[in-house]
Amino acid sequence: MISCKEATRLASLQMERKLSLWERLQFRLHLVICTGCRRAERQFAFMRQVTGAWMNQKD
Repeated sequence: MISCKEATRLASLQMERKLSLWERLQFRLHLVICTGCRRAERQFAFMRQVTGAWMNQKD
């Protein structure tokens, strides 16, 4: 089982590139048991959505 620190790193990393099968498996397994990391993943997704909208608005 990966740590919360590693899960948070993977949550951030998945915004930059596709995770490998092994990374995705470990990450998803961790999210099943950890509400804090599920929340962190949602926050990363929200930040990406907001910054994407902001970047599109600037054009």
